[in-house]
Amino acid sequence: MDHDAASVFSATTVVSGDTTTVVVNGEVDVATAPRMYAAATNHPAAAVTLDLRGVSFFDSAAIHALIKLTERYPGTLTVLPSRQVRRILEITGLADQPWLRND
Repeated sequence: MDHDAASVFSATTVVSGDTTTVVVNGEVDVATAPRMYAAATNHPAAAVTLDLRGVSFFDSAAIHALIKLTERYPGTLTVLPSRQVRRILEITGLADQPWLRND
């Protein structure tokens, strides 16, 4: 199976004090959602920003991982969605959540 550059998954973690930022690119699916979750939880953090602006595909496993992150970081998770992720969250009724950035 050939993958173009947009579909190759990566999750880069940057820790600054008690804040973790995870920049995710590519496809988040059943194979990669656990890696996204692990990238966000492998370091002690009071707040997490999940930057999904480079995500081209987001399936139910990705949604499950995202929900688990909202439970782990209540009130301190911020999600920056790509257009594709925002559309999936709209379809699933999650677009009005306080952790989802609208800008």
